[in-house]
Amino acid sequence: MLETRTAKRLANLWDEAKAASMSEAQRLLYRSNLLGSDKRITNYGGGNTSAKAMEKDPLTGGEVEVLWVKGSGGDVGTIKLDGFATLYMDKLEALKGLYRGVAFEDEMVGYLPHCTFNLNPRAASIDTPLHAYVPQKHVDHMHPDAVIAIAAAKNSKELTQQIFGGEIGWLPWKRPGFELGLWLEKFCRENPKATGVVLESHGLFTWGDTAKECYETTIRIINRAIEWFEEKSVGKAAFGGEVRPTLPAAERKAIAAKLMPAIRGMISAAERKVGHFDDSPTVLEFVAARDMQPLAALGTSCPDHFLRTKISPLVVDFDPARPDLDKTLAGLGTAIEEYRKGHAAYYERCKRPESPPMRDPNAVVYLVPGVGMITFAKDKATARISAEFYVNAINVMRGASSVSFYMGLPEQEAFDIEYWVLEEAKLQRLPRPKPLAGKVALVTGGAGGIGKATAERLLRDGACVVLADIDESALTAANDDLASRHTADVVRSVRLDVTREQDVIDAFTAAAQEFGGIDILISNAGISSSAPIDETELSMWNRNMDILSTGYFLVAREAFRLMKKQKTGGAIVFIASKNGLAASPNASAYCTAKAAEIHLARCLALEGAEFGIRVNTVNPDAVLRGSKIWTGEWREQRAAAYNMSPDELEEHYRKRSMLKLSVYPEDIAEAVFFFVSDMSAKSTGNIVNVDAGNAQSFTR
Repeated sequence: MLETRTAKRLANLWDEAKAASMSEAQRLLYRSNLLGSDKRITNYGGGNTSAKAMEKDPLTGGEVEVLWVKGSGGDVGTIKLDGFATLYMDKLEALKGLYRGVAFEDEMVGYLPHCTFNLNPRAASIDTPLHAYVPQKHVDHMHPDAVIAIAAAKNSKELTQQIFGGEIGWLPWKRPGFELGLWLEKFCRENPKATGVVLESHGLFTWGDTAKECYETTIRIINRAIEWFEEKSVGKAAFGGEVRPTLPAAERKAIAAKLMPAIRGMISAAERKVGHFDDSPTVLEFVAARDMQPLAALGTSCPDHFLRTKISPLVVDFDPARPDLDKTLAGLGTAIEEYRKGHAAYYERCKRPESPPMRDPNAVVYLVPGVGMITFAKDKATARISAEFYVNAINVMRGASSVSFYMGLPEQEAFDIEYWVLEEAKLQRLPRPKPLAGKVALVTGGAGGIGKATAERLLRDGACVVLADIDESALTAANDDLASRHTADVVRSVRLDVTREQDVIDAFTAAAQEFGGIDILISNAGISSSAPIDETELSMWNRNMDILSTGYFLVAREAFRLMKKQKTGGAIVFIASKNGLAASPNASAYCTAKAAEIHLARCLALEGAEFGIRVNTVNPDAVLRGSKIWTGEWREQRAAAYNMSPDELEEHYRKRSMLKLSVYPEDIAEAVFFFVSDMSAKSTGNIVNVDAGNAQSFTR
């Protein structure tokens, strides 16, 4: 039985009653998901699992041995059965006869598809030979922080022997591939009693005769490493001890919200970036420590780490003991340019004739003393995962430096991984980015019919969305629904009363801290009212003006401020109304406020042009479905104005239109998408009516 003496130790989650009735492939999936459920065992997308099982050959009907192994690009924590590649073991063994030596090992990847069992379309990964040639039936390759800390220590071989005795062996650094697979096979043949091996600067391999045995060995070995580090770290200050203060949480978030748009603007010239902020205790301990800068400069060790984070981060020049954010912001441009030059020099030093062109030279990880860590990537999930990987790297540095000297990978080895031709081929196979990838939108009135439909449309084409609404219950429901269909990474919500200046400022600050900035504003918050002019109370008039005029001014002003800081342009769309152009009976307050919206948009289009900020307007009419403003008195009031029952209103509007069509929230969302996408890159100050045709509201 596995020991669980301290809370930090990994628990044995294996349920034999559940696993007993499973096939070998299903037990592999079960084992993989258990291992991937704990980031102390392996990072997202990292590690591999495999099983060798007897299967019926679809061609001969005979029994053949098949390797089930995690396919290229998969994640063991979330993988399904179709995420595993399947290959004939006899064909994998035959590849040894084709191998021409380490100088030609990359060509062996091209042979893997010829070994495919049962026409499985899942591509086999570069790690396939590592699993195939280990003679045991079940193999785990994990990236546990505690073991990588051993693997990344200067005397890792001696530490491995000290901690594990002869049960776990050690192999020097070797890039994953065919040659390393042969090394593992040789080690297993020469050390039949070993249950695993530590790979220098990489991770852990463990194996067993059954899925349960393999799983429990993996957990037991990691727990042994965790316990050993716990014993050795007693009384020791991590990373040389704290030498910088940690600012209060609210101050940390406020500083991040100001730094992130500035950094984002400077690094988004070639590709839009989305940010992520992490001020977890692990990060704060590291950025406060004496040895933070020298350790960060050494770079990450595990290949999975630096493929996500680059070798080293950019340490932002900020002194939490004497905070001067203006000085930090003023120096950011020079610091970022120096980092880019450093990456270009690294590329020139290490490039080979076959190396792919230099990629984005900007940093992924930005460490801010006293504040936390900021990461930027092409999308929110990648930015978040990059942060998780650097937390893994911090844990590795803590462990290695506490018992020895932490060692990053040699520069040339790191380059050969980062600019590996095979890695480049994998990147080239990725689908093209969606039209709004890397962009962040804030939608006011985001919980209503038009707002939610617009958010849905923007999310579908790759944007991150902040939903803002005054109705908290509807906001929560909309957030949960959209997050369930588009992932929680890309949706955030904030309660917002657009008439309150501080609320507006806070909403944009939240967007900056969550995603790094704003590229798109959809100003959609609305109300409705209906009364003859002689019955229109001043409070009704003021409420229309407060929400539909002043509210639009406040959110647009804050969007301008943020977009100008980013210096990457932007798109603002006002959701006005047909009533802003065409007068309606008994609605003077509403119509006037909507007309003010339209004219404000025209004024802002003039001001925004020099900064690349486009401002356009969409005018809906009679969008009843899903609309909160049509659920109460407004519907009854408009029906009364036309001398009909509320149930007749939607049909009345359809018949009134020139095209005899009803207008839905999704129709408005399509017009919004046009105005925020590159399809309208040369349009500003324009109005699109989505009203099924109304001659009174023609703009000319």
